[in-house]
Amino acid sequence: MNRRTSIGSRAVVEVLNAIYEEDFLGFSYGFRPGRSPHDALDALAVGIEKKKVNWILDADIRGFYDAIDHEWLTKFVEHRIADKRVLRIIQKWLNAGVIENGTWSASEEGAPQGASASPLLANVYLHYVFDLWARQWRERQAYGEVIIVRFADDIVVGFQNRSDAKQFQADLVQRFARFNLELNVEKTRLIEFERFAAENRRRHHLGRPETFAFLGFTHICGKTRDGRFALRRKTITKRMAAKLREVNALLRQRRHWSIPEQGQWLGSVVRGHTAYYAVPGNIAAVSAFRKQVTQHWFKALRRRSQRHCLTWERMGRLEARWLPAARITHPWPNVRFDARTQGRSPVR
Repeated sequence: MNRRTSIGSRAVVEVLNAIYEEDFLGFSYGFRPGRSPHDALDALAVGIEKKKVNWILDADIRGFYDAIDHEWLTKFVEHRIADKRVLRIIQKWLNAGVIENGTWSASEEGAPQGASASPLLANVYLHYVFDLWARQWRERQAYGEVIIVRFADDIVVGFQNRSDAKQFQADLVQRFARFNLELNVEKTRLIEFERFAAENRRRHHLGRPETFAFLGFTHICGKTRDGRFALRRKTITKRMAAKLREVNALLRQRRHWSIPEQGQWLGSVVRGHTAYYAVPGNIAAVSAFRKQVTQHWFKALRRRSQRHCLTWERMGRLEARWLPAARITHPWPNVRFDARTQGRSPVR
């Protein structure tokens, strides 16, 4: 793709974004202007704590980006776009395989790479297949309260009643089947998620309350000191371990760098991690990440020479000099949510 074509594609994407922003629903957050993963996390947290949520459906779509039906997608776009020239451009994108596994993926920072139309077209597909249907289901069929948050193909739905949750899941399977999609039964889970979940599971000898993952955080049933329900969020353990393995491998590649060069690079790594994961209640995990980075750095420096004289005391000074201290960088979800929505529903 030459530079002129690339600029033209970006212009078309910008026009389409402006059009569809008028249509997309409030509970859709992925890859939309002015909406970040933390906006979705805030909405979910506020919905769980402020609404009557007792059950969570953590829905996983099997191979979503491979499964998008281009014929259906073309019909969805034609429903909104009348300009034949734009439709031809979109058709060329589809024929060129613009939506393929690995072309783009959801990231914790929430920014699709390049000017690809894939995120927008994927959102259009789920807008018609899931969002409009889910809103109608909530309004017409639910007996209790229902909250919905979607970030790209990551979907979390909260229910007041278990019967609503079971019926929604069954209906969703049928809905998806019409459009070449299916739930991944191994990863899709319906869990009890409320104040009495621990007591209920203990009574039935089921162990601790189940958790669910969303946008890099494990969501956990917790309680305040006076016994009220409180949502807890912590960095997904596997996600943090994978990042630390990556840091360790990159440190090996940079073993000949000077200490200031390594320190500046590691500082940027810790700073980026903190910028995303330092939400209220997650300071222990953020601190643990920084400490683990320090330990990897310490071992890497000691391996550089058999005649090393690096002590933990000196390492502590290097850590303090180059690695930013762990601190909470995000406000409580309700504070930022209220400021952003000015009282509008977090899940509508």
